[in-house]
Amino acid sequence: MPLPADPPFDLAQVDRFLTTTKSVRRRLDLERPVPREVIVECIRLASYAPNASNAQESHWVVVTDPEVRQSVGEQYRRCTQPPVSVMLESKLKEGDEPGARISRSILYLADVMARVPAIVIPCYDVGAATGRYGRLLWTAEAPTSMEPAMFASILPAVWSFQLALRSRGLGSTLTTAHQSDQPAMARILGLPDSWYQVALLPVGYTTGGDFTPSRRDPVEDTIVWDRYTDP
Repeated sequence: MPLPADPPFDLAQVDRFLTTTKSVRRRLDLERPVPREVIVECIRLASYAPNASNAQESHWVVVTDPEVRQSVGEQYRRCTQPPVSVMLESKLKEGDEPGARISRSILYLADVMARVPAIVIPCYDVGAATGRYGRLLWTAEAPTSMEPAMFASILPAVWSFQLALRSRGLGSTLTTAHQSDQPAMARILGLPDSWYQVALLPVGYTTGGDFTPSRRDPVEDTIVWDRYTDP
């Protein structure tokens, strides 16, 4: 079948979409509810991301109940504040204001996590996948690790979920601080022992208008053609 003469998508719009989907922390609307059907639709779109053997071993834990959000938010804050506070102090001593600004943003999110309208925790069923990868990767308390192929089977879906949110006027950020104590979060949510919590994403509508692309170094400086040569 011959290829179409023109690209199948509006490239200007797609490029703008890809360059302005970013981590949203301070600009999450803490007061506006996120309809359940919107989250379901975004997860449905994310389910089309590639995954190994099309085994679909991902699970999406969506927390909207105020009491559960409070418990999840408190646990997230306990895991986040100590290390990030140390990081902030270090960045201030180094005079790294851009880095300090990001640390402050992370601490702000930790303070308000319990108020975010929805918290989404994508999980990967290590127990179901271990037979295919041939290794025992969990303890009696929680999974201890994941094979790279397992991450490759869920992280594309996580990013697709974030893109789907962005297309509908919502924002998120991929956080992992809670992983320092996965068993505690699993107890709060009643999760099976074999589910590895790949990330935690606060989800809400965004405030303050549209986003602009962040600064990025020239990609030409990062590309290795064919074979690496030590400069």
